[in-house]
Amino acid sequence: MAGQPTYALGNSGRARDAQSINILAGKAVARAVRTTLGPKGMDKMLVDGLGDIVITNDGATILREMDIEHPAAKMVVEVSKAQDDEVGDGTTTAAVLTGELLTMAEELIAKGVHPTIIATGYRHAAKKAIEILKTITIEVSKDDRETLKKLAKTSLTGKAAGEYKDFLAEIALDAVLSVAEETDEGITVDVGDITIEKREGGSILDTELITGLVIDKERVRPNMPKKIENAKILLASFAIEFQKIEKTAEIKITSPDQMQLFVEQEEKMVKEMVDKIVASGANVVFCQKGIDDLAQYYLEKAGIYACRRITKSDLQKLAKATGATLFQDVTDIRPEDLGSAESVEEKNLHGSKMTFFLGCKEEKTASVILHGGTTHIVDSLKRALNDALCVIGVALEDRSIVAGGGSPEIELALRLREYASTLKGREQLAVAKFAEAFEIIPQTLAENAGLDPIDKLVELRSQHEQGNKNMGLDVYTGKVIDMYENDVLEPLRIKTQAINAATEATVMILRIDDVVAASGRGGAMPPGMPQPDMDM
Repeated sequence: MAGQPTYALGNSGRARDAQSINILAGKAVARAVRTTLGPKGMDKMLVDGLGDIVITNDGATILREMDIEHPAAKMVVEVSKAQDDEVGDGTTTAAVLTGELLTMAEELIAKGVHPTIIATGYRHAAKKAIEILKTITIEVSKDDRETLKKLAKTSLTGKAAGEYKDFLAEIALDAVLSVAEETDEGITVDVGDITIEKREGGSILDTELITGLVIDKERVRPNMPKKIENAKILLASFAIEFQKIEKTAEIKITSPDQMQLFVEQEEKMVKEMVDKIVASGANVVFCQKGIDDLAQYYLEKAGIYACRRITKSDLQKLAKATGATLFQDVTDIRPEDLGSAESVEEKNLHGSKMTFFLGCKEEKTASVILHGGTTHIVDSLKRALNDALCVIGVALEDRSIVAGGGSPEIELALRLREYASTLKGREQLAVAKFAEAFEIIPQTLAENAGLDPIDKLVELRSQHEQGNKNMGLDVYTGKVIDMYENDVLEPLRIKTQAINAATEATVMILRIDDVVAASGRGGAMPPGMPQPDMDM
């Protein structure tokens, strides 16, 4: 396969107007990921131009890796990306819902309903849907470990980590609780404070949570101390080496003595840099740039633990965890700006050395060392674990969850239909279609599990009409059961974000009535787009 995975939209719609083609493009993207929805969803194998492969059923990953050129199709990708950034899970749900809203809009347009009326109706319906959701939420607290673990397990189900969901859910919960901060406004969770390091080798059950920070770097010299107690940490964004002359210069050396003086001067400059580091009291140095051999020797002689070529993101994590200042120049170093930790130690994990920072000054940090048999397994584990971390974090912040298994979508469809009957005019049609669109989620869950979607939808509607709000589809048994009692739970924000993002993207696509090639851009129109008529 030459090039990235491409979802072909085709050129058959050249004769159609821009609106129809935009809707077609959005539907095509949603259809591409629809089969991955739910615990019984299938995986996609993504192959790039270099032959590297990614196997996943994560909607955001699939859409990010796909080579999509159509502008309207890219809007659906943005919905999935926004869902991933905001919640971390439910990305496929958001994309599928967007595609179904476009399908419903297309049916209304075919009946003569103006896109502006559909857009207005959709916005009213979305607002009402959020209100309805708040009536079926369940409150969760930081101390309710069991419920929070159920959230994580629901997120992990159906992914590569599904078999080990109990084990990983426990790790995810402990990791989130270790970085959660209580403020006057409630709990805030920055999942970025949790570092996930991947290691091929060993079993998934070897995965461990470290209450501290782990950096994938080893000492620059093996004779440096392997462990530093009561660490004083210096973070440098400058190179610890002889400063080369940037301007063009010529130095004439006419005797061996002059050469010796020149070399001694270089050594003196490096020694002065190291002396300033030592004088600050630092016994651990992490440098963003290089540390030359001479500087390494002096640092080793001073008993300092040093690492080089640290990424900027890792330095920022270290600064946050240890309370250190990132120094831009050796002259800026001040003892009071050093970070601290109880210990810094190099450990060997399956043949790979890493540095562990334990007992950091700022305790709100955690690291997970993920183990798995192959690179692909560890990569998919990392995506699954990240989703679980985000889900727990969002639930803690909002303190609101809902039952899963398609039960919220069926309840929304039922209640929105009732709301639509109270409206007048054509907006009623748009709200009714918005309600119908929600049924695509339980319908897809049934289809992906090999069940009859019509029978299951009828059964679900019947249960919800009787007031059983938490009834959803168990894809393993094919029965309609109470999702809350069977531990299938999701954060409220997964649903609200999906509804808002899908609605806004759909409305934006519907409001486009023409596509015009912009001047000064160069290149041809994307494939499948109507070519502009120049005979105006």
